[in-house]
Amino acid sequence: MDTKELDIAFNKAVDSINAHTDPFPADVLLKLYAYYKVATDDQTSPGSRTPLINAFKTNALFQSKGMTQDEAKAKYVDTVNQYFLYRK
Repeated sequence: MDTKELDIAFNKAVDSINAHTDPFPADVLLKLYAYYKVATDDQTSPGSRTPLINAFKTNALFQSKGMTQDEAKAKYVDTVNQYFLYRK
């Protein structure tokens, strides 16, 4: 998949997550959070008021450390596809 195709797939995956109204499992949300932050080069710190949630988000970011933006986009797309595939 070239960069343009990856960007299109990533944006579609983000849109599908944003449109989904049912709750997500915490582990899926944390993966998506970390992949999205890396994919979009978002340098802001986790902003939850709950320290435990910030700790989980920080841990997810550490686990995605060293990924390129394209790798993170691909992982995001894969995670979304797997989530919706297993929900059927």
